[in-house]
Amino acid sequence: MSEFHNANGPTATCMDPSGFSFDNVHRNSLIQRHLSQVANQNIIPVAKKTGTTIVGMVYKDGVVLGADTRATAGTEVAEKNCEKIHYLADNIFCCGAGTAADTEKTTDLVSSQLELLRMNTKSQSRIVTACTILKRMLFRYQGQIGAALVLGGCDVNGPHVYQIYPHGSTGKLPYTTMGSGSLAAMSVFETEYRDDMTEDEAVALVKRAILAGIFNDLGSGSNCDTCVIRMDGSKEMTRGAVTPNDVGPLRAMINRGNKLIMPKGSTAVLSSKFVPSIGGVSLADVVVTEMET
Repeated sequence: MSEFHNANGPTATCMDPSGFSFDNVHRNSLIQRHLSQVANQNIIPVAKKTGTTIVGMVYKDGVVLGADTRATAGTEVAEKNCEKIHYLADNIFCCGAGTAADTEKTTDLVSSQLELLRMNTKSQSRIVTACTILKRMLFRYQGQIGAALVLGGCDVNGPHVYQIYPHGSTGKLPYTTMGSGSLAAMSVFETEYRDDMTEDEAVALVKRAILAGIFNDLGSGSNCDTCVIRMDGSKEMTRGAVTPNDVGPLRAMINRGNKLIMPKGSTAVLSSKFVPSIGGVSLADVVVTEMET
């Protein structure tokens, strides 16, 4: 067991406790060694944070999922129009928060497994099946895959919404939020949610919840995407359902002077010379190999 360590091992020091020992002992020693190497010893390393607001709720005739579109890399905005609602099956979609690569690859793998299962059983995929596959995969990696998911869809048993944590724990709820903006979004749900809402009311509530995360969380921002999955088998995916941060109208109001616009030919070309390649590479010299998938 990882909780037990040999006090006489090569990593033991005079500060190691006897008997039970925990990983924080090694973590603290690493922090102390790091602080001893920097000039300002009051600086403590901080954990990296991810930013997202994703929500899902059940209404009278289906499920509504929502997500913001900001992808961050530390304190920088890496992508303003990132798609966080992933396709699993025709009747199942999944919102992802956490590491973008992990959520993308995890949902792709599960989507492929659901397709193979449908080919084998000749029946529609069930939401509990997708939830089971996802949580088994995440539990197998013990949280090393940074994918916090909101799973939603409709099957023969009705509409369902599941929240799935990176360690594999799950919960079936009428509405749920995840991500760094989840508290702001949850406050909207707890105030305005009620049973048997209509589709228009559910979509409007999801939009308000996502906007609460966008305006109250620095890791969430840009636009709001929505996905409606109905019991009749139809679905509606809307990119940019709400665009509160559209800068187009503001930029159109700015009148730039003609002095800032450089017409073609402003810079004189002194000389131009083209030298053809001798013995260059052609398409016949390119070797094409199939990629392993």
